[in-house]
Amino acid sequence: MKPNEVYVEIQLLSKHGLSLRQIAAEVGCAVNTVRRHLALKAVPKYERKVRRPTKLAAHEAYLCERQTAAQPNWIPASVLHREIVERGYQGGLSQLRAFMRSLRPTLPVEPEVRFETAMGEQLQVDWVEFRKGAVPLHAFCATMGYSRASYVEFVSDMKVATLIGCHERAFVAFGGVPRKVLFDNMKTVVIERDLYGDGLHRFHAGFLDYAKHSGFIIKLCQPYRAQTKGKVERFNGYLRRSFYVPLASRLAQSGLQLDVVTANAEVTRWLREVANERAHGTTQEKPALRMATEVLHLQALALPWRGDIAGARPREKMPEAPAPRPAIVVERIAEIAPAQHPLAVYEQLLLNVKQGVAA
Repeated sequence: MKPNEVYVEIQLLSKHGLSLRQIAAEVGCAVNTVRRHLALKAVPKYERKVRRPTKLAAHEAYLCERQTAAQPNWIPASVLHREIVERGYQGGLSQLRAFMRSLRPTLPVEPEVRFETAMGEQLQVDWVEFRKGAVPLHAFCATMGYSRASYVEFVSDMKVATLIGCHERAFVAFGGVPRKVLFDNMKTVVIERDLYGDGLHRFHAGFLDYAKHSGFIIKLCQPYRAQTKGKVERFNGYLRRSFYVPLASRLAQSGLQLDVVTANAEVTRWLREVANERAHGTTQEKPALRMATEVLHLQALALPWRGDIAGARPREKMPEAPAPRPAIVVERIAEIAPAQHPLAVYEQLLLNVKQGVAA
């Protein structure tokens, strides 16, 4: 007899006035069992006393250790799934997600309004700061508005020369230049907003000249509204959770610190094999496949930038030094000074003077 059936029968027999012993004899259980069921206010739920071993059980200690090493950050289940598969895990992702939920409850996510852009229309750019101090670590992140294809480059500073170099390499990686690039209020792009009127900003001279050289229009987010460039903002979080935290925590377990060279070598592979090959949560398509169509709508790449950061125009090559002017000193002396005579002429004149004195 099932537990819920026992409960219902005991409750009915009790309502008919039977004693505890009579109910126990009728149902075929102990008197204490009857007393316990009568004390319950609802049908008892069946609970498995002995937990059946799962395929994940052998990896639970490793998962707890990885999350502990990543604190206060959090490693996504999709990243940990790839790690434990390499360690022999043969189960599914749903079983892993259920275990991860037991470690940290899922927090509700506020809905966001998303704005879609045409192919080749917009690129969203942002800096992500991972580490300050003597050995800083930053990431230049660029995400195409239509395809969600992304480019990442780790650097040690956020100077305007670094920003321009990252743009050049990003455009090469995407295969062209978008019509507009969206930024927040980074000082290497805009010096002062609305200086010349509403929407008329004072841009950094060097970067503005680079934008004109490359052929894109600088667009700025609304003040205090980082969600305006929400596509790259969401990618920044994905980069931190799915790439930086797992890699940095793994190196930290070995006593190492993530540097720029290692980060760029790893992120190139991660972009190619994971980030741009995953089914994007919004489009439900792979960014790499959508980028293959979007690239046809990009502008052609400009010549490599060789301009002055202070705002000088780009130039294809350095100006050549002027050729040395020919020496004309001899000709000028010849024009203004009498020609010299042979030495014999001066000797004859001296002789004539001596003879005249003697006479």
